[in-house]
Amino acid sequence: MTPQQIELVKSTVPVLREHGVALTSYFYKRMLGNHPELKNVFNLDHQTTGRQPRALAAAVLAYAENIETPEKLAKAVEHIATKHVSLDIQPAQYSIVGENLLHSISEVLDVPFESDLIEAWKQAYLQLADILIGAEQQKYDQLASQSGGWSGWRNFKIVSIQDHAEGKFFNIRAADQQTIPTAQAGEYISVKVHVPEKGIDQPQQFSFSSTQDTAQYGFLVKSQAEHSEYDVANILLSHYQVGDELAVSAPLKG
Repeated sequence: MTPQQIELVKSTVPVLREHGVALTSYFYKRMLGNHPELKNVFNLDHQTTGRQPRALAAAVLAYAENIETPEKLAKAVEHIATKHVSLDIQPAQYSIVGENLLHSISEVLDVPFESDLIEAWKQAYLQLADILIGAEQQKYDQLASQSGGWSGWRNFKIVSIQDHAEGKFFNIRAADQQTIPTAQAGEYISVKVHVPEKGIDQPQQFSFSSTQDTAQYGFLVKSQAEHSEYDVANILLSHYQVGDELAVSAPLKG
């Protein structure tokens, strides 16, 4: 990025502080409208509650504030990359996100798409995308290289469901009956379910409360009093039974 581009990105900080959530809410609506296949990737329950737009707004603001010293965001980058790997985010999807984000900035801020400001944000986005793609590829490689490991999604079968005071405890085993990596308490997996009558899949992370062995994983699914029709936990509790299969990502540290 040129010094001029850096200054242009920094100039948007006040606007992002005041209108960041409006911008990111517009962005998600635009992107999911243009690319409905991404509804299988992004948690729509978090869209409905506004959690995801708020999180992205905070991340975009932090990046703009630290555009000259992105190394200060190392912990945030690590957190984002880990979440992306748990959802099997791939490099090609960064192009879709970038295109819709830049158009959203242009449309919400009423700035011509061909302006120097949008070009500055394009370069800023490409810089961040390169950092994240590199970090994520390292994680994918590490997951695939460990004993019993894999990257992306792997089918698991529900082998038992036990009642629990807060919901139900699900035990799952790999559908291919091969071994799986051990996992520690506090690590988590993403579980992807099919949303009834919507024709899409939805992911959600579930943490382990104890050490997991190479035979099966177990996790607690808590019932939610208030939830949308896309809430994975309640779909699991209401529609999944022993013998059903789930798509699961490899365990990651939170």
